[in-house]
Amino acid sequence: MTDPTPASATHQQIDTSVPHSARIWNHWLGGKDNHPVDAQAGDAYAAVFPGIVTIARSSRAFLRRTITYLVREAGIRQFLDVGAGLPTAENTHEVAQRLAPESRIVYVDNDPMVLAHARSLLHSSPEGATAYIDADVTDPDRILASAAATLDPTRPTALILSNVLGHVADHDRARSLVGRLMSALPPGSHLCVNDGSLGSDPVFERAQEAYNDSGAVPYNLRTVEEITSFFDGLDLIDPGVVPVTRWRPEPGSPAPEIVAEHGGLARKP
Repeated sequence: MTDPTPASATHQQIDTSVPHSARIWNHWLGGKDNHPVDAQAGDAYAAVFPGIVTIARSSRAFLRRTITYLVREAGIRQFLDVGAGLPTAENTHEVAQRLAPESRIVYVDNDPMVLAHARSLLHSSPEGATAYIDADVTDPDRILASAAATLDPTRPTALILSNVLGHVADHDRARSLVGRLMSALPPGSHLCVNDGSLGSDPVFERAQEAYNDSGAVPYNLRTVEEITSFFDGLDLIDPGVVPVTRWRPEPGSPAPEIVAEHGGLARKP
């Protein structure tokens, strides 16, 4: 795996005294890369809202289906996954390179624990490439400059923002960050966004408020209209912005339940 991260960034101290969203998410997905404080925060959340585990796993399944579409139907071979989180099963490069081994993937996160595990677990196919950037979604210029070492800026790229924009409290700023990243990508590129949503599950919303008060980094839920606005100027792929369980469910699967997590995929004309 190629690693363009500056050496100084690899020695950040991993703070295990406060819960961290990437490690809590890993706990909900059934992973082992978390600490007791993360499991405690995740379990406390799930005690109020057991459906959070379904949301986490439905989000991962949505990511798998969108990447499959991007590779098979859109012909995408480059992926920029911002806010990638801790490696679990069915990571972006695993799905993409299983279908197209020549795919090139750049992961972006700013958690030193994510970096440590990414180095040891994220291995590219020989034909493709996998790289990691230590950066924050709020620094799009750094992301784009670093990604250019692995991705061809003239080729269509899929920008993946999975459960990361909620960390940007101001909605207009979040939209601006998405716009800056997409503006640098050529026509034919795609945007994939999914986030926790307001307006469909008050129990989830109360649990999220309690989580935000727990000392963890707050995560801001948004209305479906706000999530849809991230795709302004792009061509939404059917069925548009919907609960992630209802985005092109696999044929023969049970009727999908509604979850308070919406997502969509769109193409840059």
